[in-house]
Amino acid sequence: MYESFYGLKVRPFSLLPQEEFLFMSRQHRMAMNLLVYGLSNRSLFSVVSGDIGTGKTTILRYLLKRRGPQLSVGVITGVSGTFVELLQWTLFEFGLDHAGLDKIGMQQVLVEFVKREELKGRRMVLVIDEAQALAPEVLEELRLFSNVSIGSVPLLQIVLVGQLGLRATLRLPEMRQFAQRVGVDYVIAPLDREQTHEYIRHRLSLAGREQANLFTPEACDSIFTVSAGIPRIINLLSDMSLGYGYADHKPTIDAATVDEMLGDKARDGGWLFEAAK
Repeated sequence: MYESFYGLKVRPFSLLPQEEFLFMSRQHRMAMNLLVYGLSNRSLFSVVSGDIGTGKTTILRYLLKRRGPQLSVGVITGVSGTFVELLQWTLFEFGLDHAGLDKIGMQQVLVEFVKREELKGRRMVLVIDEAQALAPEVLEELRLFSNVSIGSVPLLQIVLVGQLGLRATLRLPEMRQFAQRVGVDYVIAPLDREQTHEYIRHRLSLAGREQANLFTPEACDSIFTVSAGIPRIINLLSDMSLGYGYADHKPTIDAATVDEMLGDKARDGGWLFEAAK
């Protein structure tokens, strides 16, 4: 609704992951480079974690779209339950039939598949997004399965992406053997104040805004304070601020506009920023 009024081609602040809008902060660039390093060096496990809304899935999508043909990647999301269920989802993602098979049978099918792919010159990567849902005992079975190799070369590399609870699980005493297999372990921190200003300008520019001063510095400061630098919350606040600015036909979004929006939402009682906690 506000796009044409503010000279925008699209809405710049979606709550859904948009790799085309990726803002490559230092911490996001570090996560990307470490994942590339882990995959290139055939690390058994690579782990990237962070608070809700810090851009983990966006980075993952950006990276996977640019992978080389030598990598065959399967991605599963939000799997909980037993190791058998994880195996079923993995086989389904790789297009392998598991009907009527028990755990040992499913493991054998997966092992034979990754061996065939290796002989064809393709390395197999399993990505588990929202991996904080995996119980410690499931992760331990995953570690045992990762022992499958050709000589000293692991057949299946595993990337775990999840909320901070994932890292807490991997730090449990009973997870020491698993932690010793992790070649990459990085936590994506929220944006700082300066990065938040840059992030807002970056998304506005990609959405078609030619002038860089649509949000005043004070408005960006207010958004940073409430969002604590979480990109998803920055998007939520910025989008609503644009709606308020459009309703009042304001040419710029200033701190008063942001504060008015925040005040209204606080009075509503149904606070919208639970994801920032």
